[in-house]
Amino acid sequence: MTATSSTRFVQLSPEDFRARLPEALKLYVSAMRYPEGTAEQRAPMWLTHALREGWRCMAAFDEDNTMLGLGYGYRGKAGQWWHEQVRRGLTRQDGDEVAHHWLTDYFELTEIHVRPENQGKRIGEDLLKMLLDGVPSANVLLSTPEGPSRAWKLYRRVGFVDVLRNYHFAGDPRPFAILGRPLPLDS
Repeated sequence: MTATSSTRFVQLSPEDFRARLPEALKLYVSAMRYPEGTAEQRAPMWLTHALREGWRCMAAFDEDNTMLGLGYGYRGKAGQWWHEQVRRGLTRQDGDEVAHHWLTDYFELTEIHVRPENQGKRIGEDLLKMLLDGVPSANVLLSTPEGPSRAWKLYRRVGFVDVLRNYHFAGDPRPFAILGRPLPLDS
């Protein structure tokens, strides 16, 4: 399934990802409507993520090889910043059993973004499905800012449920939702 006949989906290697990092970060800043300086702050983190166990990345390109969308993630585990933040929130809200259920064997869908002018064309859904296809983890988890958006509609459409709502990550004043679902997607 592809967004349009001219959209090409490619699994990027860590080397390809590094080579296309400036373009990927520009897409991210545009899709999230972040200030320009955000890209410089995120670059080192994204490069570090590409070294993590189970890292995988899918990108969508048009006929001119312009990146239309990008998604990546990796195997989440104890000791990683996001894991520890979510564990604290879940333990505080629901106890150790719920945290254990979600955080024992999961793929962290770290980033998924589509250029604003290309949103609503199924590129995000195709990226998500291709990225998660064959992931050996029991669950997939992600965080997304609270509030209605196309991303929320996508996540609900493919079966993500609430894991933790209105959570505040350290250093970010915005409320986030942690959403999850079992893998594989077709189950």
